[in-house]
Formats: sequence, C-alpha cells, structure tokens
Amino acid sequence: MRYADIIVDITLEKLDRTFQYAIPEELTGEVRPGVQVTIPFGAGGRTLSGFVLTISEQPKIAPEKIKPIICVNHERYAVQGQLVSLAAWMAEHFGSTMNQALKTVLPAGKKGNIKKRKIVSLSIPVEEAEEKLRELSTKKRHSVAKERLLEALVDESEIPWEVITGKLNINSSIIRGLEKDAIAEVREERTFRNPLGDLSAPGKVIELNESQKSCVDRVLSDMAKGENNTYLLYGVTGSGKTEVYMELIRETLSAGKEAIVLIPEIALTYQTVMRFYRHFGDQVSILNSRMSEGERTDQIDRARKGDCKIMIGPRSALFTPFQNLGLIIIDEEHENSYKSEQAPKYHARDVAIERARLAECPVILGSATPSVESYRRAERGEYVMLRMPNRVADRSLPECEIVDLRSELKSGNRSILSMRLQELMEDRLAKQEQTMLFLNRRGMMGSVSCRACGKSLKCPHCDVSLSLHRDGKLHCHYCGHVERKPDTCPHCGSEYIGGFKVGTEMVEDMVKARFPEARVLRMDADTTKGKEGHKDILEAFANKEADILVGTQMIVKGHDFPNVTLVGALAADLSLNASDYRGPERTFQLLTQAAGRAGRGEKAGSVVIQTYQPEHYSILAARDQDYSEFYEEEILYRQMMHYPPEGHMLQVLLTSPSLKHLTEKADEVAGFIRAQDLHLRILGPEDDRIAKLQDVYRKTVYLKDSDYDRLVDAKNRIGDYIRATSGFNDVYVWFDFDPQ
Repeated sequence: MRYADIIVDITLEKLDRTFQYAIPEELTGEVRPGVQVTIPFGAGGRTLSGFVLTISEQPKIAPEKIKPIICVNHERYAVQGQLVSLAAWMAEHFGSTMNQALKTVLPAGKKGNIKKRKIVSLSIPVEEAEEKLRELSTKKRHSVAKERLLEALVDESEIPWEVITGKLNINSSIIRGLEKDAIAEVREERTFRNPLGDLSAPGKVIELNESQKSCVDRVLSDMAKGENNTYLLYGVTGSGKTEVYMELIRETLSAGKEAIVLIPEIALTYQTVMRFYRHFGDQVSILNSRMSEGERTDQIDRARKGDCKIMIGPRSALFTPFQNLGLIIIDEEHENSYKSEQAPKYHARDVAIERARLAECPVILGSATPSVESYRRAERGEYVMLRMPNRVADRSLPECEIVDLRSELKSGNRSILSMRLQELMEDRLAKQEQTMLFLNRRGMMGSVSCRACGKSLKCPHCDVSLSLHRDGKLHCHYCGHVERKPDTCPHCGSEYIGGFKVGTEMVEDMVKARFPEARVLRMDADTTKGKEGHKDILEAFANKEADILVGTQMIVKGHDFPNVTLVGALAADLSLNASDYRGPERTFQLLTQAAGRAGRGEKAGSVVIQTYQPEHYSILAARDQDYSEFYEEEILYRQMMHYPPEGHMLQVLLTSPSLKHLTEKADEVAGFIRAQDLHLRILGPEDDRIAKLQDVYRKTVYLKDSDYDRLVDAKNRIGDYIRATSGFNDVYVWFDFDPQ
C-alpha cells in the first residue's frame, strides 16, 4: 500500500497541515505529487479537495485508520508537481502557511465567469438541406427568415448565433424552430477574452548589435551545454536589453518551450506588450491586477492549453501554469514592487530562480541599475554577469546637472521648479520637444528634513532616517530609538524643518500657471484608476498630444519616448529621507532610470536633478550615470551596518485588536527566541511603523544575523512555539525576511 500526504482545501486556513490518505490500487498510476484529489474528511460523509504533496510507503498512524482517496479530479486543473513544490519552498523560505503559499502559486479558488458562445450548424446533410429549401420556395406562404437562415447554413455549414441574430437579423425563434425540426443544432463552445484587443500584425525581427549578440550567444551556449544559470544583464538605459530578451524568447519558442516576462509596473504593460506582439503576435498574453477574474481565468487556461507561449505581467505572472517552461525574464529586477506585501512576503527574483531550478531553465535579470544584492551575487559568481555598457547606435547618455535647492531658497525662489529647469523647459517648448517632470514621492511619509541645509533627522544607532509618528515623536523602526521632534534643525538651527507636502496635482497646477501655452498631462494613482488609464495617458504622450508629462515614479520606468529631450527630477532626495536603509539605493536607481528617459531618439537629452543634498554619493553617481561609483560606496555602508546582502533581517510582525494582549504576546515571543540562545541580534518588540491599522494594533520584533538559514530556523521555532502554545487565538503573526 502507498500513502499520499495531502494538503486539504486551500480555502480553509485552519487546515494548514498535511493529512495522510491511502492510495487505492485503481488510482496508483494517477495519484502523484501536484494532482488534485477528492478525499473523505471527518465524520458524516464530508468530502474536501486537496493537493498531493508527497507519496510514501510508510503509514504515519495505524494503516486501518487511514482513509482512502476517493478520486483524482481530472475535470479540474491537474496541478504541476513543480508548482506545489514551489509553494512548499516559499512557505519555508518566506514564512507563511502552506495554504497561503498554495493560494499564491495556484490558479485555484477564484474562478472567473467562463465566456461561451452559441454556434448554429446543420444537423442534416447539405443535399437534404437543399431539398428542404426547394420545398420551402414552392410554398405560397412560407417563412422568408427560415429560408434565409437555411440558405446561410448551406453556404457556411456553421454560423455564430450572434451573427444570425445580428448581421442576418433573424429572430432566435426561427433558429429554435429549425432545431426543433432536427434540421439545425445549437451547441455552446468556450471563447477566450483577448485582453490585448485588436493589435497590428507582427513585424520584422530586429538585427542585434555586437553587444546584444554577445549576451545572447553566451546564454544559448550555456543552454546547449545543459547549464541553466541565472544571468544579470547589466546594461545602461537605452542599451537594447529588450531586444536581447526577444531573441532569447525566439530561441526558446523554436525549441517548443514557453517564456515568462515579468515587468515591475502595470504602467509598463502597454508599451512592453506592443513591442513583443510585433514580433510574436498571438503567442503573447498578459496577466495583471486590472484584469477581471474572467479575463485572468481565460489567460491562465490559454497558457495551460498551449494557446499562448509568452506571458507578460507583474509579479503574479511568475506562476503561469506553462507545461514546458523554458525561460524566465525579470525586467528592471531592482524594483521593490517585486516584493510581495502579503503573506508569503516573497521576492519574485528569488522565487523565479527556484521555479527555474525546478523547470530546468535559465533566468535573466535585467537592469540598468541592478539591486545591490544581485550585483553582489554576480561578484561572488552566483550569477553570470552580462554587460551592455553603451546605448544602441552609440547614442550618448543625457547630460545631467544638479541644482541645489538650498541656493534656490536663499535666492527667493520658493517654487518646486528651479530657475534652471524653467529655462530649459522654455527652450524645449520653443523647439516642440517634450519634457517629463518626475516627482520623487518615495520617503515623504513620516520623514523630517531641513530645507535650509538639506539634512534629515537620523537614528544615532542605525543611520536611517527617523519617522514621525502621531505621538509627535521620531521613531526608528530598526532599533526602537525614540526622540522628541525638534522645533529647529539640530544641524543648522533653521526653522525650515518638517515634511514635504507637494503632490503631482500641485506640480501640474504650477506648470500650467508658469507655462500657460503648454499642453500638460499628469500620470499618478488618481489619473490611472481606470482599466485603460495607463495606456491612454502614455499613448497620448507618445502621439505628441502633450508637451509636458508630470508624474510619480511610474513615468520613469522603462518607457521609450524619442521626442523627450528633458527630464526634471523634482525633490530628488526625498527617498534618501525614508526610514529605510535602502534609501540611497532607491534614490540612485530612480534618478538614473529617470535620466534614462531623455535623449532616447536622435536628439540629445538633458536632465536636471533638484536636491537639498547635492553632495550625497547617490546623487553624484546618478548625475554621472555611474553604477560602479554608487556601488562601491553603498556596499561599504552595508558591510559596516550589516545590512543585506552583508547581513540579513527577519521581521516578526504581530497583530491583534487588543493592545494589552498583543503587548503580552509580543514580549512572550521575544523572550522565547532569546531563551533559545541562537546567538542572533534581537531588537524589540516595538510599535510597527504603522502602530494601528483599521483598529488592529501592530508590534514588531527584528532578528538579525549574517546567515539567512539561521533566521529561517528561528522562524520555524517561533511558528512551532505559537502552534503549541495557548493564547494566540486573536494574535496573528507575519514573517518578512529582509523587509523592503
């Protein structure tokens, strides 16, 4: 007898463990890891569905007490074993329940409406139908509509119902009459929604330059040797990374395999998909959160059936159920949107590498500004480095200049637009060239800085900016340090100290007031709420229906507008003031990506970086478009402070509607892990950066260590302790490794 360990119905959170069932002899060849089965559960003849995780020959309890599996669910998706294995890996490495991981990975639970259409066809031979037509025509009084429908069916053999009732204008009762007379039959068939709409036909394949060809050849050469590596494709903005992706995908498809392309923002979907569609046509599909459940269901089912071969989308597209996955690409791999904010709090980059290992295929991580973690791994030889140091057609990088906003304030200019930026904007308007104004809003929530000297208020222990809480005090979210908010800047004594309150709508109003003749578009969360919001704005700007595009970071990621010759980065250093050790990295990445939008066509580009901290190394490196200059400074800082990738952190977040109970249990968890003597650095518990959310209180404990696996072990011990200890019923515990 063989036995299966089964995770029960993933919609039931309380059943987050495996149950063992016997495999009946008649199901021996069908039950395997990954398949969905129906099982008896509890008393009273109740049945549930579940997924097989492992199979063994050893019973965990007395064999006579083990119930048999009822059946394998063939009518539902037979889940790939690798996706179930991937879910188990995620649950272990990112601190979630198995059910949470399965619900993330598997297209199960939610199911959109299946769209069907009716098809009308002849149910008798054509000769017999023609005879009936002749009989109809000899009658003095007969149905003209019936005759028209029969003629159409003789000509076409089968016609969609909506064509008959619409274009042919024939009443449905006529169709039913033919069906009743057994002359015609009506059947239903599934139709798939096309989220791409009607796109133009594919175009010609792009010729690669030497740098692009070298990168492609290296990957293909390794694949031919059976080496499925992770590659860091490090290419400056405009170097043609997308063309490398497309050539590798073309080779993947020619080998009969499929490809997944992850992009960080829904805003990038339209331009990215158009470029891929022109090369691969209907083999391309998309997944994103703006789609209806029905649209998502259709695209998942198309991928499962093999009707599409390339799936493009943000993080969730990684779990597309391709049967023969041959390539995973993560564009703009440095983006923090690849980190999930819900349990399991996984990073798509790490999960992609694990899925590629299971599928035995390569992963391409592309970026002009690689994450410090990825670059460090490439330095250590864990990733293969592929470099593209020049723009296509040898176009020059844009000229960048820094404007010191402290000097602007002293000269009396209180506008968000510096005098130099206004001057260049006037020039571009006169030349009928386009401008992008990027408002860096990262870090503006809770941060406190001085407009006179540019310095932010930092934790004396962690070298990260302090965050202003509702209690009027400044808090550090890494060590729990608290201090009173000063009335004047402790560095220069200025009264110009506080948060930053300018938004994109205010910038848009300022631009319109200063340049009344300019056509201005705004792109932010408010203007892109509609399903086609991103597409409509980007399409209008690409068609030169506006002179100036104002937006948040969504406008500076991956877009390609040849007529944009000026980019203004407003309040460039806000992300430096975030209560996050990654502040300098995100600042450099955002500014470099923003600068990369200028001068992508034949005309040269210019960039103005407005900042209160013009001497900061991330600002200077962004001006010079020099990643190495930035990385050398940043990795020293990470080593000194033991931040990732030179150390690791585990955030244990506890939440409860009762503050008293939460405080007790948070202290209990921190005390438990200290008593384990694991030689970890343990901080807290402290209030989370959002101490109360929707009437639920939040406490955080931080664990730090250089060894990631030791933190995983600590997570497992905490999980086991909570499950074995009473009193945690109304306390929910979340785990987050290397939080972002």
